[in-house]
Amino acid sequence: MIAIIDYGVGNLFSLQSSFAALGVQAVATRDAAVIRSADRLILPGVGAFADAAEKLRATGMDTLVCDAAAAGKPLLGICLGMQLLFDTSYEYGVHKGLGLLRGSIRPIADVIPAGLKIPQIGWNALQIQKETPLFKYISNGDHVYFVHSYYAADCGDALAATVEYGAPLTAAVADGNVFGCQFHPEKSGDVGLSILRAFCETEVPA
Repeated sequence: MIAIIDYGVGNLFSLQSSFAALGVQAVATRDAAVIRSADRLILPGVGAFADAAEKLRATGMDTLVCDAAAAGKPLLGICLGMQLLFDTSYEYGVHKGLGLLRGSIRPIADVIPAGLKIPQIGWNALQIQKETPLFKYISNGDHVYFVHSYYAADCGDALAATVEYGAPLTAAVADGNVFGCQFHPEKSGDVGLSILRAFCETEVPA
């Protein structure tokens, strides 16, 4: 069973619908017992980093997510959920993330040419940088759907894919059992469903 972490800032219905289309049981929950018993976790997120981080900590779900990752359970952060996996965000101040991945969240305005619209909204091609279980069923150049004004910088070996938007921006990350997508797989048609399907097939601790 997959637990979609419900802490008030995620696109839960679309995610549940995507997993239903795959024939996979996924529940949106804030129940600690359900989260602990799940085989895999999804950390969704839309909105502001500071608000989302505060809601995670206020509910104690930050500890649940970190404990699950430390235990080897597959964890997938989506959009803002991916950004929360990192050490620090510089979105309207300096804010602490979960620290599951090294790196920082920074404005795309710092690296893209002047004149490009912010946020990046729409379909764009993935440029795969390394092999990861998430990409088992997709190919380099496949298109996915983005909505973001910030990106993950200095990801090191966790960088799995980039997207070109006037500059190469982090599109996906993978480090052991911790994965992240800056794009929305639940809004990315068959390619997105293929990524979620691959996540469902990642190994879980015995």
